[in-house]
Amino acid sequence: MDRKVFLEDMGDEFSARENSEIVILPVPYDGTSTWVKGADKGPFALLEASSELELYDVETCGEVYRHGIFTHPPMEVAGIEPCEMVKEVKAVTSGLINEGKFVVTIGGEHSVSTGAVMAHSEKFDNMCVLQLDAHADLRNEYKGSPYNHACVMARVKEICPFVQVGIRSMSAEEAAGMTREDVFFAHEIKNSPDWIPRVVNRLGLNVYVSIDLDVFDPAFLPSTGTPQPGGLDWFQVTSLLRAVSESKNVVGFDVVELCPRPEEKSSDMLAASLVYKTLNYVFMNR
Repeated sequence: MDRKVFLEDMGDEFSARENSEIVILPVPYDGTSTWVKGADKGPFALLEASSELELYDVETCGEVYRHGIFTHPPMEVAGIEPCEMVKEVKAVTSGLINEGKFVVTIGGEHSVSTGAVMAHSEKFDNMCVLQLDAHADLRNEYKGSPYNHACVMARVKEICPFVQVGIRSMSAEEAAGMTREDVFFAHEIKNSPDWIPRVVNRLGLNVYVSIDLDVFDPAFLPSTGTPQPGGLDWFQVTSLLRAVSESKNVVGFDVVELCPRPEEKSSDMLAASLVYKTLNYVFMNR
């Protein structure tokens, strides 16, 4: 089978590694998910859907592909322990950052984000993380592992500050341990006209963005492993991402937890569109 690449219609001029400022890093890992399995298929579904995207972005009048987008070969992480997966993602990401690449990690379950955050935090001073998610992911350990997908932000908390957006599911223990002013619950966003500037004001200058696709309401993205009702819509998410990109230095991002289904392709297209849209925002003024 031919290796799938992001935006396959770009041609060699814009997709070769040596010509690319941007690298898409697929991490097909699904070692700790606890409900619907299949997130390891997410990167391939996202890449396949990207072949249907137009190279011109209507909203930004942007053609970010001209900065060059190289699709890294998928990491071979199936079946390994989550702690080892995190180490491998960190190592590969660090290497790409040291090459001067802007790295977009695509999962895979949310645990893949941990290694990416580790790598970026070592490169960029005073970095913070913006997490878009239905779940707090603040358990110190879950199902016997501190690197479970439910523990991502507990590990991030050991590395750098973070702000959480779209949260609508957490345990009592997670609620007790959260920093309230850095959590923007979905039900509060619904009735707040100024939630986006308030989120932006909580962020530092260097921002890594971690997007768990279950931040979207299942009406917009049903194909994810742990869907939750009451989520955000496309324009809420993209308006936030644009505002952050315009006022902060977005150093990297990930899009995770796509759990594709053969009969439902709209989720795959939303995920691919989100990657390209976010890249257009980030590179709009570069």
